[in-house]
Amino acid sequence: MITFVEFNRSFYKIADNIMRLGEKITKLRKEKKLSQIDIAKAVGVSRDAISKYERGDIVPSVENAKKIADILGVSLDYLVSPEEKQDVVDNTMLSRVKEIQKLTDNDRSTIVTVIDAFIRDTKAKQAFGLQTH
Repeated sequence: MITFVEFNRSFYKIADNIMRLGEKITKLRKEKKLSQIDIAKAVGVSRDAISKYERGDIVPSVENAKKIADILGVSLDYLVSPEEKQDVVDNTMLSRVKEIQKLTDNDRSTIVTVIDAFIRDTKAKQAFGLQTH
């Protein structure tokens, strides 16, 4: 049997995750310079629903959360997870990686060699203060 204390901990953890979901939607929407109406139209819900998602008053369905994640250019996993750090930078990069996986072994090897060289050169420039950002 679950104790009252265990129930409260679970309840507050869920409530905290809902608030983080809303905060992420708001943050990402503003970064993309999208309005609540823009998101609402693309998802097929009212602006009021988006507002409620952002405030944490209600939680979007999995289908709507997936649509929101796609619009905002993030994975559904990132959007609904309590983590702030995003493992995959954006869906565009993920899409490119998927396309690269379809290439021949030789073409993939060439691309990896170019990427590795670029990363190595960038790190060297940063180490010597030749590149800022």
